[in-house]
Amino acid sequence: MSEMISELCGHGPETPFMAENHAAMQRMMNGMNIAPYGDVDRDFAAMMIPHHQGAIEMAQAELRHGHNEQLRRIAQEIIVEQQQETVAMRLALGQALTPPAAAPDQAKDVKLFAATSGARPTATATTAH
Repeated sequence: MSEMISELCGHGPETPFMAENHAAMQRMMNGMNIAPYGDVDRDFAAMMIPHHQGAIEMAQAELRHGHNEQLRRIAQEIIVEQQQETVAMRLALGQALTPPAAAPDQAKDVKLFAATSGARPTATATTAH
């Protein structure tokens, strides 16, 4: 598997970013490959929800590896907007909502802040909405 990632993504400093994006795009494409329900609205949401999740994962990779502050802000906006749209699609279809999860670095950052500041981590992390 690592050989395939190296072949697709190269060997430079961008390799981890490219590998994460490639994995996110594979999950997105697999998730969008649905059998039709026979209901246009349900089919649309069934394909768009994994599409949005892919965008979220790609934006999270930008936040982990990117340095351009303008692009990092755009990535943050993508995460918030795509999460909101996913919730709206699930609600429109009467689907149960799952509790939001912290971004992979978010939980670590909360614990690190608590460890270095003496503060106690809370159960919820704050994000801009």
